[in-house]
Amino acid sequence: MMLIDCPYCGPRNETEFGYGGQAHVAYPADPYALTDAEWAQYLFYRANPKGAFAERWVHAIGCRKWFNAIRDTVTYEFSATYPAGSPRPDVSGGSQ
Repeated sequence: MMLIDCPYCGPRNETEFGYGGQAHVAYPADPYALTDAEWAQYLFYRANPKGAFAERWVHAIGCRKWFNAIRDTVTYEFSATYPAGSPRPDVSGGSQ
């Protein structure tokens, strides 16, 4: 069993959480002005680095709050979790 450290509730079983994709992706200023290809690029294309990656997670079976995490895509190890809207913490090995 792996524990994920919810910034609001503390460490909990990973089965309580849901993955929400890449963190710190800016929403388009005027989404209606985008072409279909540009909208698809925003919705479906994300960085896929090897190493530390900033992601969004939700504590679905707990406080139900969204937060961000830095997770290594090779080892699956979480190096940091922090509230949504907060800047990315400075952790070694950062890609995105």
